[in-house]
Amino acid sequence: MANTKSAAKRARQTTRRSLINRRALTGVKNQLKTVREVLKGTDKVKATAAAAQLISSIDKAVKTGRVHRNSANRHKSTLNKALGKLA
Repeated sequence: MANTKSAAKRARQTTRRSLINRRALTGVKNQLKTVREVLKGTDKVKATAAAAQLISSIDKAVKTGRVHRNSANRHKSTLNKALGKLA
């Protein structure tokens, strides 16, 4: 329990921001799962479209500081390698 008004406000802000951050990260993780499922198939057009959507959401998460830049680059690199292997 917060002892001062400012501490109470900071607690409210933290819960609000945590909820927003969790929602953004969950969205990225769910898209990553769908892209991995699509990559198991052989449809390159569908995989490319799903990958483009994932890369866009990862970049937005990086821009707002919800995902680390290096982690995002690692995911995008792995994704592009997997897309390259699809024929």
